[in-house]
Amino acid sequence: MSIFSHHEYDQHENVLFCHDPISGLKAIIAIHNTELGPALGGCRMWPYATDDDALYDVLRLSRGMTYKSALAGLPLGGGKSVIIGDPRQDKSPELFMAMAEFINRLGGRYITAEDAGTSVEDLKIMAQTTDHVVGIAPKKDLQGNIKSGDPSPMTAYGIFVGLSTSAKYYLDRSDLEGLRVAIQGLGHVGYRLAEHLHKAGAKLWVTDIQTEQVERAQDELEAIAVEPDAIYSQTVDVFAPCALGAVLNDRTIPLLNASVIAGAANNQLQDELHGDKLRHHGILYAPDYVINAGGIIDVAHERTGYDPLQVKQHVEGIGDTLLEIFQRADSEQASTNRVANQMAEERFRSCPIKPHKLAS
Repeated sequence: MSIFSHHEYDQHENVLFCHDPISGLKAIIAIHNTELGPALGGCRMWPYATDDDALYDVLRLSRGMTYKSALAGLPLGGGKSVIIGDPRQDKSPELFMAMAEFINRLGGRYITAEDAGTSVEDLKIMAQTTDHVVGIAPKKDLQGNIKSGDPSPMTAYGIFVGLSTSAKYYLDRSDLEGLRVAIQGLGHVGYRLAEHLHKAGAKLWVTDIQTEQVERAQDELEAIAVEPDAIYSQTVDVFAPCALGAVLNDRTIPLLNASVIAGAANNQLQDELHGDKLRHHGILYAPDYVINAGGIIDVAHERTGYDPLQVKQHVEGIGDTLLEIFQRADSEQASTNRVANQMAEERFRSCPIKPHKLAS
């Protein structure tokens, strides 16, 4: 298949196929758009069944990063990289150093960060070879404590802010006490989101392929464990997808018994048409690349100086952006994903925006 006729190709500026026979590296780097600045997006490592699956994922993810940065008010474009391999078995220092060499060849047009299957430690290895890595520098939180470069706490906080905004807008909830939330995926972000929700008084239904995480949530957060396929049909107020993408599709949407969808996963809609179907079913969808922008906001501030209060305030702006999307969608009788896309495109395709001022 020609890359230019691929279903997910969207005028991408660069797609680089990377192979290093010595380390065994097989990877793809996709740069979607650099109109607002260099492309920033994480490096994912995943045991894709086929090379086509990896290409499909990196094209969708890189495009999403362009839209995410635009609506987050960041002077950044969109890119993503994927390493084909099992993160539990196939990692090596040589693999990540080889990946860093390929990133260097792009001359700063692509900046990478942590993503599914990679860690801060993996990125630190890459940083030995390339300067185009973020999310690894120790930072102070609002209490003055030193935290790692891991951006997932801010991603989770942004999801919590966005979920709260969605519940207030659509369910007329002034607080989250007793709110019923089904969380699909208890990784770094999903579990932190669960902690925020539990502290706010929400009731949780959870699932994850790692049973120890589910058991932990039962013990620590009074969560109810659910089998993976049963998570869609739980009678809840909010469904929070926090695992992999394309989980909102023709099979799952009819199963949903939630009024709001607000979660951390990227590319939750299998197709844009599924956003229309959610609207038809009376379900409010918080567009994923809007609500999960906390992580990229966090690492973007790291590039120019890190003020934890300014970062927190920037992340809290996710709620304001969602509110604008919801109101405009209602006014235009359109799905929220299409309104969000239009708003992002107005920023990165039409005229320069005034990005949110980063710390200096």
